[in-house]
Amino acid sequence: MDKLRSMEAFVAVVEAGNFTEAAQRLEISAVMIGKYVRRLEERLGVRLLERTTRRQSMTDAGRVFFEDARRALEQVRIAETSIERLRASPSGTLRVSAPTTFGACVVAPLAATFQRTFPHVRVELELSNRNVDLIDEGFDVAVRIGELDDADLIAKPLTMYRMVICASPAYLAQHGRPETPEDLIAHQCLAHTVWNRRNGWKLGGCDAPNSLREPVFTCNDGNGLRAAAIAGAGLLLQPEVLVASDLASGTLEQVLQAYSPKPHPVHIVYRQDRRPLPKLTRFVAHLLEHAAEREPS
Repeated sequence: MDKLRSMEAFVAVVEAGNFTEAAQRLEISAVMIGKYVRRLEERLGVRLLERTTRRQSMTDAGRVFFEDARRALEQVRIAETSIERLRASPSGTLRVSAPTTFGACVVAPLAATFQRTFPHVRVELELSNRNVDLIDEGFDVAVRIGELDDADLIAKPLTMYRMVICASPAYLAQHGRPETPEDLIAHQCLAHTVWNRRNGWKLGGCDAPNSLREPVFTCNDGNGLRAAAIAGAGLLLQPEVLVASDLASGTLEQVLQAYSPKPHPVHIVYRQDRRPLPKLTRFVAHLLEHAAEREPS
């Protein structure tokens, strides 16, 4: 077992690039990482890493050993997970990636109900708008919005992602209701920080981005924009799942329904495996069954 731990420490150092990052990955100290690597070198009788005060690099022996060690550790992982497959109830850690807004509004509540149903599963949910690499980054499953470009993954359609335009009743009473996209030039339109003239406020039925005033309010978070809209700052373009309760209560009112942006498909994706673990199959089934319940009525 000590030999495997030494191999794991060496592989982690190579993949992370330094002892500190490797220590964080394995949740041990950098000093212990160094001890494991030295012990491995002593056992093999060769130097695997050339170390200086600033960096380390692999020797020729290290490069050869790294590939074999990584494969060996992967085989150990497969052997360990084969035991987990025998368990009747899902267990272990389930790592999930989802887009920020959809993940917070839809995936997080469903992950919580799943975990209550299967308490032996530990859920790690990462919310980010980037497409993670499931294999390299160790995710079991991901939720993605839009067209898919990875044919190596299994993808199942989950729902549609819809954007809506809305504003507070007070704002509309003061500035009027826009009836066509051309009316937006006379309104204060809230903008997300990452938007620009090519990808922001492109409405359905329009071939080009719409003409807007220079935004007087920008934010890097959809919930921040939502709060500003409720306070009367201007027109809001955000996912329907984010503002559904506000629309239902009348806190926000939808406008330009006929020009809402084209909805995008939402898929749940995961790696191909002839014998997927119960924690994965049950979670996928849970999302497929209950995602529609989280949709605005």
